[in-house]
Amino acid sequence: MEMPKPGEPHHHLQKLLGSWVGEERLSPSPWDPVGGTAVGRVDNRSALDGFVVVQEYEQERNGAVGFRGHGVFSWDPARRCYALHWFDSMGMPPNEFTGQFEGDVLTLSNRSPQGHSRAVFDVREPGRYVFRMDMSPDGTQWQTFMEGRYSRRA
Repeated sequence: MEMPKPGEPHHHLQKLLGSWVGEERLSPSPWDPVGGTAVGRVDNRSALDGFVVVQEYEQERNGAVGFRGHGVFSWDPARRCYALHWFDSMGMPPNEFTGQFEGDVLTLSNRSPQGHSRAVFDVREPGRYVFRMDMSPDGTQWQTFMEGRYSRRA
């Protein structure tokens, strides 16, 4: 029996690969009433023979890491969408975000008891990427929660 091979949708995920570092701007929110800036570090690696991208993330503020996350990006052929399964140090159950690439921009959304979330990964510029997390109580009125601009680490 011949094993399946990654297809075109999996190859799009490869655009996220690499080690990245950059400045993040956080808006005031219930989780962080003041907001401010942070340093984000992201390591995205290919796993499971190219079928998924695994992300390790950490956020540093005032010289200390205060937030960590672990994500698994994949292509769901049954639903014909990309999926991100997200785990983090907030201690909540994992979240699933789903969505599509439009060109070199991957937009994924999630609905949970806490509201709606939208994660945007913009990899249009070689050697850089922009990440934005938007929040909404109802899925129509969106506010940027966090935006990070990252460069590939040497």
